[in-house]
Amino acid sequence: MENNIKTFYSDDWCDYQLLDTGEGKKLERFGKYIFVRPYEDAFWKKTLSKEEWDRADGIFFSSKEGEKKGWRMKNKIDPRWEMSHKGIKFWAWPTPFRHLGFFPEQARHWSLIDEKIRNAGRKIKFLNIFGYTGVASLFALCAGADVTHIDASEQTLKTAKENQKLSGLQDMPMRIILDDAMKFIEREAKRGNKYDAIIMDPPKFGRGPKGETWKIEENLPDLLVKVRKILSNKPLFVILTSYATDSSSLSLGYALGEMMKDFNGEVEQGELCVQEKSNNRTVPLANTAVWTAK
Repeated sequence: MENNIKTFYSDDWCDYQLLDTGEGKKLERFGKYIFVRPYEDAFWKKTLSKEEWDRADGIFFSSKEGEKKGWRMKNKIDPRWEMSHKGIKFWAWPTPFRHLGFFPEQARHWSLIDEKIRNAGRKIKFLNIFGYTGVASLFALCAGADVTHIDASEQTLKTAKENQKLSGLQDMPMRIILDDAMKFIEREAKRGNKYDAIIMDPPKFGRGPKGETWKIEENLPDLLVKVRKILSNKPLFVILTSYATDSSSLSLGYALGEMMKDFNGEVEQGELCVQEKSNNRTVPLANTAVWTAK
């Protein structure tokens, strides 16, 4: 595998924009609302004026800023509002964890999922591990895959079902399962169930529905060993993403390459990015590695 670091980004958003970054923060538009969120890697000065930043509807403060952690809303906003990307609809709202119900930088992966499944020429079994609110799963579902969506949060899975209905895909089969990722994969391996396409977005730290503990630095190697056992003989793609600040895309690429060494394909690793409107900077937000079949 070549040690090339790529930038993966999507520049065809309508409902989302990264307006500006700087001084440890980012200014973003989510549909009809504008928010300020922490972005600790923005060591540079802001491009837009203070007046532009002050127009934000809400600000998320981290505990590092000497403020009580959480949102401070300057204007009244809806409890949640509808957003869409390339025909897939989903709900957005300010969560207690600074997110807004989806990760816009992952739009590049959504496009890859859609393209690969539509062009596969066969029925694809797709598995979304740590699936969150299900946007990636809905792109796979709409493209024609048999979809299995796993998460350990009951509330998150409720939103995934609501997003499926909002997109008009409620009559298409998607298994939405509340479970610990590792235990589910182990059971699937025992049952002999196989998947052609897998996406994994493991958190840095998390807990399963029965209190199971997940730590990425300890559990990721074991996860990849287990996932290898549920791959079909003709895998289409595997996507691995990490938001852990101390991880590296090269490390993810090496690990994924080792996992997929018996298959004919290639690994690309790099950073998931968003194009900044104020000065067209390419802003990195996560590390990722992608294996695709040749």
